[in-house]
Amino acid sequence: MKCPFCGFLEDKVVDSRESREGEAIRRRRECLKCERRFTSYERIDQIPYMVIKKDGRRETFDRNKVMAGLLRACEKRPVPSSKLDSIVNAVEKYVQESPERERPTSKIGEVIMRRLKELDKVAYVRFASVYLEFEDVSEFMSELKTLVRARAGNAMKKG
Repeated sequence: MKCPFCGFLEDKVVDSRESREGEAIRRRRECLKCERRFTSYERIDQIPYMVIKKDGRRETFDRNKVMAGLLRACEKRPVPSSKLDSIVNAVEKYVQESPERERPTSKIGEVIMRRLKELDKVAYVRFASVYLEFEDVSEFMSELKTLVRARAGNAMKKG
């Protein structure tokens, strides 16, 4: 660390302690050249995880927004909150694993829809109707028909 008095690059740490808030380490240092003391603070570098919106804007990832969307989709549905937490955790992990520290919301939506489709079909359709921005009832009905066909196919396999 560069001495603020003489500019020398070598020092020794005389004392270290946590700051009051516990968010930083306070270090008392002594310059090895001029022997004057100075204080430095060490903090965790917090680079936020970002999402890229459909219009190209970037904003910080907010797990509360993901949960709010899931709660709306699952309103009055028999979906345990622990399952919703699990989806939010999976989405957060997906965003955090990005080497660029950012993911497009389109990919995040796909992760959510895949999990919701397994969990609750009604919640899936509700979420998809907002996420996929259905323009009219025919697009909505097309997705419902796909779900019904898949359900009928699964029932035939079991029976």
